[in-house]
Amino acid sequence: MKNYIETADYLKERIARAGMTIPQVAVVLGSGLGKLADSLAEPLTIPYGEIPHFKTSTAVGHKGNLILGSLPQTQTSALRTPTCLAMQGRFHYYEGYSMEEVTYPIRVFAMLGIRTLLVSNAAGAVNPDYRVGDLMVITDHINFMPNPLVGPNFLPPTPPQGAYPRFPDMTEVYSPRLRREADRIAARQGLPLQHGVYVAGTGPSYETPAEYRMYRTLGADACGMSTVPEVIVARHCGMEVFGMSVITNQSHDLGQGTVNDGNDVILQADRAADRMTALFSELITQL
Repeated sequence: MKNYIETADYLKERIARAGMTIPQVAVVLGSGLGKLADSLAEPLTIPYGEIPHFKTSTAVGHKGNLILGSLPQTQTSALRTPTCLAMQGRFHYYEGYSMEEVTYPIRVFAMLGIRTLLVSNAAGAVNPDYRVGDLMVITDHINFMPNPLVGPNFLPPTPPQGAYPRFPDMTEVYSPRLRREADRIAARQGLPLQHGVYVAGTGPSYETPAEYRMYRTLGADACGMSTVPEVIVARHCGMEVFGMSVITNQSHDLGQGTVNDGNDVILQADRAADRMTALFSELITQL
């Protein structure tokens, strides 16, 4: 708990020194999806290496910065009230970090008073109807990673009412309200969306064709190596959560001579990042 308090106090001091207030919304940007953070006006950028007890993001496509700022449509002349706090890159279990380390930023955000979390990732399509470049609103998940709540129940000094139960409900992990709002925004923008179940594995090896078939049989539409631990902890902290996957490869269509390539995943995520950024930006302004 001492580490969490030190991290939260450091960020409060940095934010106050910049003349800013702490926003209500945090965004976790996955592989190749850092463009939303790049769009923030006059940002306060804090490299992870400067933040006490934060880890280093080693994954390709993760810049490793915590950024506060306002989206262009919400700018004010003073710019003292940032729209959101964005993680430009996350920590992964496959990097060798513990689940506590992977989810550490989310608990810090909760201690800062952030109440809404938006998460994004690059994912492989398990659903044969999906194509590279599709955006998928996450409606539910299947977890093949260690549960980050294993161990003594996390209880900060002043937990919000209704947060941090020993057995948190996971019936509606991804906010129906935010999913409906995202659908309305996408319709206005003329942006087609998929809706599906995300399955999370540990990685870092890609799944075998047999594993992809198993995931599809279980009801998954897309698969990846992140997001779910952060979401479980966010819900444990009482946050409202919205999640989106950018489909970067067609994992359902693996045949002879077909391979999954990490560099191509980053390329495809970058190509779709503008569309995801437009949707996230408008969604954040509605919160």
